[in-house]
Amino acid sequence: MRVRFWGTRGSIPKPGPTTLRYGGNTSCVEVRAADGTLVVLDCGTGAHGLGRELMAANPSPMHGHLLIGHTHWDHIQGFPFFAPLFVPDNVWEIYAPGGHGGQIEASLAGQMAYDYFPITLRTLNAKVRLRDLKEGVFEVGSVRVTTQYLNHPALTLGYRLEADGATLVYATDHEPHALHPLRALPGTVPVHHEDQRHIQFLEGADLIIHDAQYTLKEFPAKEGWGHTPMERAVDYAVLAQAQQLALFHHDPDRSDEAVDRLCARARGRAATNGSALQVFAAAEGQAIELPQGPTRLRPSVVPAASALLTLSPRGASTVLIVDDDPDTVQLLEPELHAEGVRVLKATNGESALMLARHEHPTLILLDMYLPGIDGLAVCRILRAEPDPHLRHVPIVMLTGVKLQETDLVEAFMAGATDYLTKSVKPTLVRSRVRAWLLRTATV
Repeated sequence: MRVRFWGTRGSIPKPGPTTLRYGGNTSCVEVRAADGTLVVLDCGTGAHGLGRELMAANPSPMHGHLLIGHTHWDHIQGFPFFAPLFVPDNVWEIYAPGGHGGQIEASLAGQMAYDYFPITLRTLNAKVRLRDLKEGVFEVGSVRVTTQYLNHPALTLGYRLEADGATLVYATDHEPHALHPLRALPGTVPVHHEDQRHIQFLEGADLIIHDAQYTLKEFPAKEGWGHTPMERAVDYAVLAQAQQLALFHHDPDRSDEAVDRLCARARGRAATNGSALQVFAAAEGQAIELPQGPTRLRPSVVPAASALLTLSPRGASTVLIVDDDPDTVQLLEPELHAEGVRVLKATNGESALMLARHEHPTLILLDMYLPGIDGLAVCRILRAEPDPHLRHVPIVMLTGVKLQETDLVEAFMAGATDYLTKSVKPTLVRSRVRAWLLRTATV
């Protein structure tokens, strides 16, 4: 498997004298399997250079697979300028996280609408096939692709590619679900089980390309923006026993010299744990050959379901909001309606239990501190119910204060699935809710 970086910058293109070595183009990575299968990860401005290279090297019709992590601008800006899309007889399969049916088509068509671009999506000369994805597995040529949701203020997927006995994981635009334990040594297992699940997704990779846009010192001012502190990216790769880690999605304000310093700190952090992990900062034009070997057993956490969304969920999902703060309800309700879900509301624990038993919600957003029966008690009661639906329904705790590690552990012991700190960004609410609904929906 051959990997080449065409765009490594995050958020916005940043060409100029301070970004010459690591590059100023936004996310785009080319992957080639031994049999020639072509996979492109994201289509930021780096896709322009990749497209020109592909056109020069492939005079005959080409078949490619474009895997988009999410449709924020810095990951699709290069799409209208990707030359292979304008060549008749070329075939491009385009994949991205979806949920409402035709999500990727709507996003790309919107970017290429008349007001913004002179060519529309439907007039591209190549044969373009658009496919919405959820968590699961699918294959493109000889490459097995496993998808898993990341934590970002847009529905976002990470991609695990396995071919020729090598494994590459592309996990960018991802924020830790919790930083706990805050003061632990490098490589300490995180408290939040979604962070543990993320590590399992990275397990045993030959190369992890991971978001490392910020540092732990910078993170408090950037929390909720959906990116990983470099220190946590290193910890995840060490715990996953990966071979190599490419620091990726460089902050647009970070110069080449600053990236050098960040990378040196990352190597030092990996070394303090005695890990053999090789750490480098991804640079435009850099190419890496992953060692070819016999097919290895994939981790048992790999889901068996297909990642391809072929049907819409049967019936509207129901979300129960349990909160006595009208401002919080007023914030959450329109975001949930925008996701096409039915919304139920309760202001105390007693009414929450009654509605949960009667309505069987798909997801519960539960305030931790309620009058009467508090949120943790409600959670414990639901997890002890004889009804299997109530024992397993996802429960996202809402809290108005920063949870300490002991609070987080207590919430998980009570049966919470996840948590959000108020006041949470509406975009983060939507992406987190949609991910949980898609993970639980029958499609």
